[in-house]
Amino acid sequence: MRYKIALQHTDEEFSVSVPGLPGCWSQGDTEEEAIRNIQDAIAGYLAVVDQLLEDAEVREVDVAL
Repeated sequence: MRYKIALQHTDEEFSVSVPGLPGCWSQGDTEEEAIRNIQDAIAGYLAVVDQLLEDAEVREVDVAL
């Protein structure tokens, strides 16, 4: 899967968020570290979503942009 991320650099670190996954964010001392950390954060986020949907009827839809 591919997700768009928003990477921001401050004087001290890099912060990164995933606009398509509200509340999913991370940080790192370098750009590379921040990207590795957001990959882990996305995996954890999606695992929690799977648990929350465990007893739901889940369907997929196509969206044209």
